[in-house]
Amino acid sequence: MMKNPFANALAAAAYIAVVASIMFYGPKATGHINSVIVPIAIISLFTLSAAVMGYLFLAQPAELYFSNNKKEAVQFFLKTVAIFAIITLFALAALFLRS
Repeated sequence: MMKNPFANALAAAAYIAVVASIMFYGPKATGHINSVIVPIAIISLFTLSAAVMGYLFLAQPAELYFSNNKKEAVQFFLKTVAIFAIITLFALAALFLRS
């Protein structure tokens, strides 16, 4: 478990980039697949993503909270969210300022 909110936010952004890349390039590599496996895979990926994001955003704050460091837990969580928001804003700026 990482004890750095910047590392947690960066790991979350990296995970999203990997998943988005697979979702973007996957159909190009495999072609169109018309099967019940596709919705199963999508729902499974959604569940996995919720677990990974929950771990990255909440594991360290929960550990701090339950070891009676409530103020540090809230600060750690808010720092992680703030850093992730900044990373997201940079991604959106790159998208919209591209033209």
